[in-house]
Amino acid sequence: MDIVLENNTVNNLGRQAKAASLVLAAAPSEQKNQALHQMAAALLDNEAAILNANQLDLQSAQRMGMSPAFMDRLKLDDKRLREMAGGLLALCELPDPVGQEMARWQANAGIEIVQKRVPLGVIGLIYEARPNVTSDAAGICLKTGNAVLLRGGSDALQSNQAITQALRQGVQATGLPADAVQLLTDTSREAAKAMMQLNQYIDVLIPRGGAGLIQSVLQQATVPVIETGSGNCHIYVEASAQPQMAIDIILNAKVQRPAVCNAAETLLIDAACAPQLLPQIAVALQKASVEIRGCQRTQEIIKDCVPATDKDWSTEYGALTLACRVVENYQEAVAHINTYNTRHSEAIITENPEAAAYFQQHVDASAVYVNASTRFTDGFQFGFGAEIGISTQKLHARGPMGLLAMTSYKYLINGTGQIRN
Repeated sequence: MDIVLENNTVNNLGRQAKAASLVLAAAPSEQKNQALHQMAAALLDNEAAILNANQLDLQSAQRMGMSPAFMDRLKLDDKRLREMAGGLLALCELPDPVGQEMARWQANAGIEIVQKRVPLGVIGLIYEARPNVTSDAAGICLKTGNAVLLRGGSDALQSNQAITQALRQGVQATGLPADAVQLLTDTSREAAKAMMQLNQYIDVLIPRGGAGLIQSVLQQATVPVIETGSGNCHIYVEASAQPQMAIDIILNAKVQRPAVCNAAETLLIDAACAPQLLPQIAVALQKASVEIRGCQRTQEIIKDCVPATDKDWSTEYGALTLACRVVENYQEAVAHINTYNTRHSEAIITENPEAAAYFQQHVDASAVYVNASTRFTDGFQFGFGAEIGISTQKLHARGPMGLLAMTSYKYLINGTGQIRN
């Protein structure tokens, strides 16, 4: 029985997405690239409607007293809209993974086996107030021959509707089914739950947002889930670290965009260098309006920092707040990270090759850095061209998920009349 919603049914959207996915799976690369061009053009052609819709969302969020960081994620302007269109066009320049031959061999019976990449099918995406995700996800899915069923947050509903309408126009202009891109407009919990359990139509579910959203999806979904996004990321300053390098990396990882999942949330510093270096780091952070929450040893070095609690070590602040702990060595730093991290992105600053090798080998995370900011965990920065999310799990995909992560494979077997004995 269909679950009736305000404007549509989850089952109907699922059926339509599944039908569209079968067409997309066989679409040639040229046609998919044409669709991406048309989608980009449609975004720009509908700029006024999209920005007007976004203003309605912004006004509603302002009335609700949402934070500046939230407002920044929600806001669209002509620059961000051009970036969304540019992201779609950039996908056209990337090789299409669908149909790539991964392996070919002849089995003992003489049958030929070919392993080829194929789309996953229908991707369900549940996300919060980032309207640009609507365009990014639709583009990545279309490029890889997948249909996408989007369910954004209520805070961005007007924006998402306007963006989706434009994207569907672009897809349809090239003869591909508009239902390749669909938006669930009922933002109720009941609708979300129905979508999470639409196993007969959705092949993979990807949640993008805070820890609460991700845990809700993991607990309620019966559709297979790729866990993404929650980022309790650490910077560890080892005893041999270059002071200025440490300051620069910590500032970048914490301050450049504190609300994103690859921003640093905890600073660990070696006891051997903490008395000299930590005060310098603190001055730089405090100039950037960062609140430091420190352990007892940190408080002895930085007199005006806020005492840290056990909760701080596992908190993703998404704001200008940084937990700080003094550790004895890199082994203790790794133990702390593996206890509290979300397997997203972790970094060590060191001139000690042994410490760097130990850190990269033993830290359990999707991206482990030596002498670089965690802010590089990003599909564009990794050279993938785009990403649909950052996987923090280990099955199927891990880290920034580009085009390859949106594919599976199948075996094509060719025989000459063989039968099994």
